[in-house]
Amino acid sequence: MKKLFTGLLITGTLGWSTAQTNIEFEEHTLDNGLHVILHEDHSTPIVAVSVLYHVGSKNEVEGRTGFAHFFEHLMFEGSPNIERGEYMKIVQANGGALNANTSFDRTFYYEILPSNQLELGLWLESERMLQATVDSTGVETQREVVKEEKRLRIDNQPYGSFQEEIFAKAFPGSYYEIPPIGTMADLNAAEYSDFEDFYGVFYVPNNATLSIAGDIDPDETLEMIQKYFGGIPAGTREIPRPTEEPPALTQEVVDTVYDNIQLPGVFIGYRTPAQGTKEAYALDMLSNVLSDGQSSRMYKKIVDEEQLGVAVAAFPFSFEMAGLFINYGIVTQGVEAIALSAAMDAEIAKVREEKISEDEYQKVLNQLENDFVSSNGRMAGIAESLANYHVYFGDADLINTEIEKYREITPEYLQQIAKKYLVPSNRVVLYYLPKSES
Repeated sequence: MKKLFTGLLITGTLGWSTAQTNIEFEEHTLDNGLHVILHEDHSTPIVAVSVLYHVGSKNEVEGRTGFAHFFEHLMFEGSPNIERGEYMKIVQANGGALNANTSFDRTFYYEILPSNQLELGLWLESERMLQATVDSTGVETQREVVKEEKRLRIDNQPYGSFQEEIFAKAFPGSYYEIPPIGTMADLNAAEYSDFEDFYGVFYVPNNATLSIAGDIDPDETLEMIQKYFGGIPAGTREIPRPTEEPPALTQEVVDTVYDNIQLPGVFIGYRTPAQGTKEAYALDMLSNVLSDGQSSRMYKKIVDEEQLGVAVAAFPFSFEMAGLFINYGIVTQGVEAIALSAAMDAEIAKVREEKISEDEYQKVLNQLENDFVSSNGRMAGIAESLANYHVYFGDADLINTEIEKYREITPEYLQQIAKKYLVPSNRVVLYYLPKSES
């Protein structure tokens, strides 16, 4: 879901937390399986109420893709006690903001409210969990919304199809093959009963984590949670989850995509391990070495010095069961895509062949530490981090200790991981060219 509100009453204090070195929290599990995480912070009169459902596009079945993302929209339709279309209006009328997002692995909803409206947030999320309106009217309405979103964000955006193209080739035949937005053919073919069934399996308390951060009294909050969520029945059906990693690539895959663009582009994806592994942390650090800001290696060499590209970047997609290290660039006018690709490969080769200096290593570590602190600077960020760490790793305290995972990685290990994963036989290369060249 796109950001819905940007200039609300509480924008100036949109859940920002005072700087702190340790995020204290407590955890509880209700009888119905709902996991609860509470973080108390009285620095501002704000509270973030969030629910993470452990369902993403990787839980979908063949022929019914896009359901998790579809429900990100559908769950705002209302309930028997909330009229259709009123969910957002209620939050806005009470000085709040809300949003949601879907990934391959989970769906996350949150409201940021004045702390005296905590109970409102709990009621809204409990209605969504207990009895969201999943009917033919809502399905048809949101089906059109999702179609329009795909047209705006993917079909009609330059290079917008790159995720669809690169995931299909990097994870062929697996649960990471199709991005969360799914295919329009599957959404068009889906019937109302399919959506009702999906809701009944996944949107249950024993598949959810309720994470609350902000100006709260934990004891009072827990009482309210019991009031609104304690009576929701646990789901009784098996929740399907993939247990095997997607098959590895066995050779380099190269393809050309002709798009409605002016400047050619190069998109490269290297297959990588699951999030939370030491290797994944190292690849995160390598992405910073290559392209974190205008002083990074790729930008200085390719954009500033050689002037082969107008934009270059490297970033990791980290998932619950696998990952993809993306390296992309858009050429400068008059430059061939193959020349840009060669320059990008040269920078990748350097991290394979040469150990980074101690100064560069320390710079990257400082950047990551700053990002780590910044990510926990907002109440919504704290609530989301706590939920993510609990769901993915069974350890919410990683919100305080994850930075140590990066500090354990040495320059020698970074080079070792680059040699292992950032190699041609482990990648997909897409050349984006103007349609006029097809």
